[in-house]
Amino acid sequence: MQWSVSCSQSSSHRQPSQSTVSAVMLNPNWPKNQAMDESCWSDNDYCRRTENWYALAKTEAEVLALEYGKTRALNVVTVCPSFIVGPLLQSKMNATSGFLLKMVKDGLEKLENKVRPFVDVRDTAEALLLVYKKPEAEGRYICSSFTLRFESLVNKLKSIYPNYNYPKQIVEGEADWDITSAKLVQLGWKHRSSEETLVDSIQSYQERGHL
Repeated sequence: MQWSVSCSQSSSHRQPSQSTVSAVMLNPNWPKNQAMDESCWSDNDYCRRTENWYALAKTEAEVLALEYGKTRALNVVTVCPSFIVGPLLQSKMNATSGFLLKMVKDGLEKLENKVRPFVDVRDTAEALLLVYKKPEAEGRYICSSFTLRFESLVNKLKSIYPNYNYPKQIVEGEADWDITSAKLVQLGWKHRSSEETLVDSIQSYQERGHL
């Protein structure tokens, strides 16, 4: 939000801003057979009931930034990445990369077969640059490359790296759901395959000494 204020006080009239898919996907009222798009917002009451304060804060912050832009003739464009993985830019693990590392290292006794959307960190950076450069960019954009159940994710990793310590049992998880990045693709965004992202992620963990 502070960045929005700064832009409104300068000669810049466009502000790309990174939000998160957490501001999109926590909506229990969204039709079950329909991929979530930019019109879908996380439900504030639902976030409060489930004590998902991160999603609540991110949702409120994105709404505030977009509304502020409208009152200041500032074109605020938000990018909502899904769970970011890919090569590490730093030596320490972040939350989503740490989760992927646990998948191949910790030998979990049980893993719930949840559904999660993912995006490569490099594709996220390119999305932010794209919405900055494209004069027609407006509103919000979901930024997600692929959606996998954890069982499919584990199987993909096993097929490439068979000797790591994978979860011993995968148990039934939530119902299927998905999100779509069609709006961002129509703007010109291209993303890496799930295989390239996963391989580059694991190789990065190896190089950093995490594996």
